[in-house]
Parts: sequence; C-alpha cells; structure tokens
Amino acid sequence: MGAVTFSSRLSVLSIGIATALFSQVANAAEAMPSTTLQTITVTANTSIRDELQEEAVYIDNYTPAAQASHLSDFLDVIPGVEVGGTSTVNQRIRVRGLDDTNLKVTIDGARQEGALFYHMGDITIDPDLLKRAEVSVGNNSVTLGNDALGGAVAFETIDAADLLKPGQKVGAKLNVGYGSNNDELLTSATVYGAPTDDIDLLAYYGKRDTDSGEDGSGRELFEDSESENILLKAGAYINDDHRVGASFSRTEKEGIFPFRPDFPSLTDDPIPQKVNRDTYTLDYNFNPLNALVDVDTTIYQTETEISRDNDADVSPGYDWQAQVETTGAKIENTSVIDNSVFEGVTGTHKLIAGVEHYKKESQMAREGRDTATDEAKNTSVYLEDQWRMGKFSLTPGVRYDRYESPEFVSGGETYDNVVGALAASYEIAPSTQVFASYTQLFNGPDLAQTIFNSNGDSIYVNNDLKAEEGYNSEVGVATTLRGLTTADDALQLSAKYFHSNIENFQQFVRTGDRAGRYGLNCTTGERGSPGNLQDCQGMINSDEDYEIKGVELAANYSTDNFGMGLSYARARSEGDKTGDSIPSVSGGSADSGDRYMVNLDYAPSDVVDLGWRSTYVASITDNQGDTKSSYDVHDIYMNYAPRQLENVKATVGVYNLFDETYASHASRYNAISDESTDFEPGRNIKASLTYQF
Repeated sequence: MGAVTFSSRLSVLSIGIATALFSQVANAAEAMPSTTLQTITVTANTSIRDELQEEAVYIDNYTPAAQASHLSDFLDVIPGVEVGGTSTVNQRIRVRGLDDTNLKVTIDGARQEGALFYHMGDITIDPDLLKRAEVSVGNNSVTLGNDALGGAVAFETIDAADLLKPGQKVGAKLNVGYGSNNDELLTSATVYGAPTDDIDLLAYYGKRDTDSGEDGSGRELFEDSESENILLKAGAYINDDHRVGASFSRTEKEGIFPFRPDFPSLTDDPIPQKVNRDTYTLDYNFNPLNALVDVDTTIYQTETEISRDNDADVSPGYDWQAQVETTGAKIENTSVIDNSVFEGVTGTHKLIAGVEHYKKESQMAREGRDTATDEAKNTSVYLEDQWRMGKFSLTPGVRYDRYESPEFVSGGETYDNVVGALAASYEIAPSTQVFASYTQLFNGPDLAQTIFNSNGDSIYVNNDLKAEEGYNSEVGVATTLRGLTTADDALQLSAKYFHSNIENFQQFVRTGDRAGRYGLNCTTGERGSPGNLQDCQGMINSDEDYEIKGVELAANYSTDNFGMGLSYARARSEGDKTGDSIPSVSGGSADSGDRYMVNLDYAPSDVVDLGWRSTYVASITDNQGDTKSSYDVHDIYMNYAPRQLENVKATVGVYNLFDETYASHASRYNAISDESTDFEPGRNIKASLTYQF
C-alpha cells in the first residue's frame, strides 16, 4: 500500500484498523493529495495484512510541528516502538525491547545491514528526506525474511509526485528551521518536476548544523557537527505497464563528538568523527491489466561508514575507519485470484511470491594494521496467501532461507532453514474484528560489530554456533465506531497481546576484567570468569532462551477538526533460567517501562492547527536491581498557513515544555553514573518556515 496523506484531522495516534477506514485510505492513495506540503506518514503493521495490518498513524499535522530532526520525533508515536540516543549519530530503534540489530531496516527498499560500533547507532538518515516510515511491530509475515526477529522498519524518501500540484510541471520547496536548545539550523531546497506525463524528477539538498545542547539540569550534551543530505530521484512510465526508477541518497554528518558519542556528558576529550551513508537503488514495476501480474524489482547497494581522526595525545591508537556495504536484489509478484479469474475459486486470494538475495561485507581499517574484512550472504524464497472469505481471512505463508555466515564468526557455516506463518481474522460485528497470528523466526549468525574485525586474530571462531530461532504470536481485537456524537466522528479502538520466544540468542563476549567481559578460551570457547580471564572474544549462544510478553492498546477519537489519541504499551523479556531480561547492544537491560501517550490536535480553522503531546514512561527495575527512572514529557505546537501567502507554512513548538531531566529507556542508561547516561535534551523551542511554489 503506497504512502498517503490523510486529509482528516486525526491525532498523532490515529489507528486505521477497520475495513471501512482501510478502504478510505486505499481510495486516497489513488488520487492526487489535496495538499502537497511534504509530510511523513507512519504505518504500524500488525498481524493481518490489508485490513488490520494497515494500522496507520497519520501524523501529517503533527510531524511538521515536531520539525523532526531525530527518528524519535515521529516513530515514538507507535505503541511498542522506542528510539533512543540523544544525537542522531547514536540513535537506535527498539521494537518491544529488541534493538535495530534484530530488525530489518530498509531505505527505499535497500537493506541497512550490519553493526559498526557499539557506542554509535547504525541508522543514518535525516527525517527531512522522508515521506513515509512503515514499522512492522513484531515479525508477522514470511515476507520480512532473515534478520527480522523483532520486525522491520521501512523508510521511504520523498518523490516528485508527492509535491507536484495538479497540472504543475516544475516546482520547488524551500525550508528553514531552528532549534534553540542546541542552536540547530536546518536549511534545505528541493526542486522537482514532471517534464512529461510519464517522467518525474527530484533533486534535494539540505544542511543541518548542530552545536552542544543541554539536558533539563543544564548538563552539557556535547556535539559540534555539520550534516549534509542529498537525494536524487528519477522515474519513468513506459507504455503504461512498466515503470522504472532510480535514486541516490546520502546522509553525512561530520564534527566533534565525545570519544564515546552515547556518553555526551562524559569528561573525556571530544574527537573528530564522521558518519555517512550512501544508498543507490534501481527499481522496476510491471503491472499490466492482469490480476495475476504485479511485479516489483529492486536492486540496491548501501554503504555506511564511521571514521575517527584521533589526536594521539587524547587516545592513541583509536584512529580507525569502519564500513559495512550491503548489495542485494529482490523480486516480488502479487497476484489476485478470485472467481472472475478462475472458476470455482472460493473467496479472494492475494498471493505474494518473492525471491531475495543480498550480501553484506564489513571492513575495518586501523592505522598500522592490515584491513580486516568479513562477509555473509542470504538467499530466500517465500510465498504468502492472503485468503479472504467474507468475514473470515486466513493468511498462511512459507519461506526458505539459505544463509552463508561470516568466516570469522562461525567459520562460514551455511544454514538452510524453512519457516512458516499463519494469521487469521474474523469480523464478529460490523467494523469489529478479532485476529491472531503465529510466525516462526530465523536469524543466521550476523557479522560481528565491525569495530571488532581482526581477520581472526584473538577471535574465537565458533563452528558450533546455532542460528537464532523461535516464534512470534499475537491475538487481539480492533473496532471502529462512527456517528457517536456527530455525523462525521469516529472512535477507533485496538487491543493486542503478544508472546515471542527466542532460542539460541547470540551474544558477543568481549575480553576484559569486569562482569560479562572475561573473554573466551581461544581453543574451547569456554567463558572466562573473575580470576580466570581468557584471551579471545567472539560470538556464542546464550545459555538460556528468552520470551517477550506484552500488550499494546490504542484509542482514537476524531471529528472534522479535533482529534484525541491515547495509547499504552508494555513489553517484558525474561530468560528461562535466570529471569534476566534480554541484554541490549548499548549495555544493561533492553526492557523499558510501561509507556502511556496522549495526543490532542485541534484546528479551529484551515489557517491554524494546535496540538499537544504528552508521554509518560513508568520506572522499571531489572533483575539486578538497577532502576530506570520514570519521566513525564510534554510538547506543544502550532501550525500557521496564512491565506494571504499561498504555500507558506510556519510552525512553532516547545518540546519538553517543563524542562524535564530524563533519559529514554532505549538509550545508554547507567543507573549509578549520570556521566554514563545518554540524557535527552531539555526544553527546546523550534520554529520553521516552508515555502513551496
């Protein structure tokens, strides 16, 4: 389902869960949007595709007000999703406690694979490039594939068609934004056009300059950086049935950051560092007037790199360059089969068949050492049948993966695996459905963090490493009630319970002399212990299996000019032997406290739009007695589009209104040391101005 701009005044947590709403959205996707100002649509997928799975959070009003500079500005509105990291160089997405190393993340269909450095994030993209983010909260489909234990996040960048007005051949958009907390200045320009009815072109260039900010207690969050963003796109229709497209996007951020960027208040001397991502895609669609044929093909390459230029007097030997390159291709066909296509067919079948292959390579270069490399490959074939019979829907699926693992992680072992999935829904009353799903999980041994690449030197290569396996199961109910108080209002409700199980969870054991870092025996792989330190590091399977349980609730009431959204999310992981939660890449527990969110949006006219967002996260204490503190954060905003100045839109907002001192539970968190905690910014006044012509 393509990205849409939903014209109703829904609040941030609008959940499109009923068949009627889905139909409305689908129809909107076929028409030219009523407004062409760039927005971001967030879609949170669940168990049932096309109907319940398209749980859309339409934030076309709120996202420009948030003036997003960080992924948390818009992804956090989805129950079950959190984004940690104060700076964009160390932002991390978590879905039900599983961080993005366990998620399939794509940009315009290109996989963003590999982990580079545990003190920095691995997702490099500026929100100003985006029009859509689709989140699969949990893995509920065989179409997601390998490396998606916790689900998937698919980012999609803007197209010329999203900005062109009806009949317009060429246009431009200028944008400037400012944030007071860290003196952040964004300037961007987009030029787009359709020289013919069959060709569309877009070029974007943006800069974002950021200085140090401060948290709610006035503590400095050190950063001095400049970022540059480029997006080039071209597309063409050929004989109506064919469309080809190509794109290039780059996000590059360079500056002075703390030695450990996720410790922004630590007194270590900062050093020059750079993060950049280049993504190339080529896509092709063949969609003739034939219900059996709708072929999408994507060929891509993404390269993400971190480089550090260290002063020898600060931390000698820490000059390095880490890089992960992913090259792949995916072909997928969708067929719709019913009685009009083949006589005797019961109901409607939507068959999705696909094949995917990708290769990911990591490379670590250090001064005075040989370049260290490793690689992994995956080939998969899948088939899913979304079968709809009146009020009942059934979706079986099957997937085969052949995964060739990294040489210096698991000896290049090849893993052949078949997984299945089954989802069902039933309409028990008009616009009310119950649903359930069960999906088997598979994840072959991933590349080690690139920072640890050494061509096998002081590495325990685990030839007995097992692939991660398990399942994700969900049950729930969703309904939409209309005409409660006025003819045009709607109340949307959803409730979901999920239970995931992960076996053979993979952990990287480091050398050192503190808990969890006692090394591995270089011959046997036996873990070290206090007083029995070992000299190698490497990947092992956890001694225990983990389960994740929780609930996600959402409610939204909307009328023509008012929206109110409420949500609640809870996820807890637990090992079957110790009771410990799943460890996170950034250290400590991956679990977060229960999250409550309230959103209000009111548009007294077509000129002014007002909103308020409130987030409360309860405290949580892990099995070791470490506590992540609760926090309560409020944002307010106003959009203003004067009639006298057509296509001009001004936005002002105050974020963290009451200057709360807090750290996201998805960030680096140290219950003992504030210096080792990645605190969020304090009060931040943002203003932006957009002119489109």
